[in-house]
Amino acid sequence: MGATIAKLASQGHDVLLLDMTNGEPTPLGDVETRRKEAAAAAEILGVRRRMLSVPGEARGHDGGRGVEAWGATALPNRWVEYSIEARRAVAGVIREHRAQIVFTPFFEDAHPDHRAVTRIVEDARFDAKLTKAGLPGEPIYPKWLFYYYATHLRWVANPSFCVDVTGFEEKKVAAMEAYHSQFVAPGRIGAHLPARTAREWVMSGLGYFGTRIGTMYAEPFYTKEPVGLRGVDGLA
Repeated sequence: MGATIAKLASQGHDVLLLDMTNGEPTPLGDVETRRKEAAAAAEILGVRRRMLSVPGEARGHDGGRGVEAWGATALPNRWVEYSIEARRAVAGVIREHRAQIVFTPFFEDAHPDHRAVTRIVEDARFDAKLTKAGLPGEPIYPKWLFYYYATHLRWVANPSFCVDVTGFEEKKVAAMEAYHSQFVAPGRIGAHLPARTAREWVMSGLGYFGTRIGTMYAEPFYTKEPVGLRGVDGLA
């Protein structure tokens, strides 16, 4: 949803990217490389980002306690598990940021980390509104929880709505290419896909969803709750 992020930021929305892991281990790259790439991507999109901190909860792939990631104890990549501690940590971020809208990965996915993160975020939204919960900050219940598609399943998304991101497609590509070790150096997107550059892969998806709503480019989203309209002026 990089183009949507860039569009929201350009409209003056206070957008925060919350990194649940530091992205390591992966076949290419290392912690410091990934940190620099993530920072560059956030700068391109014009938003802030931070690493989730779950004291005493994270467990590394070597079985050790804690994963020091960019100055915080994050959830371990490939080992993300649903826990009360993790959802309370996310609820604390929601309260601190005073989030009105929360985006999380679509809940049907082949990636175990994605599925775990989604459940953590869904329950964190609920926890953030609780009084006497022992969480920092004032209670808040984000009005909206939307799902973006980061699926590893080979199926076609059936979104609830699409956001017209025409004019922000280049920022999405640039932000993705900022992760040079992941999307540029390998020279292809995914071992099961034909060799394609990040630009080709991104632009084809943006163009397809754009055709669904009559625009050049769009990004798809899903919601379990009905979206209300005060009129038709905002419809693409």
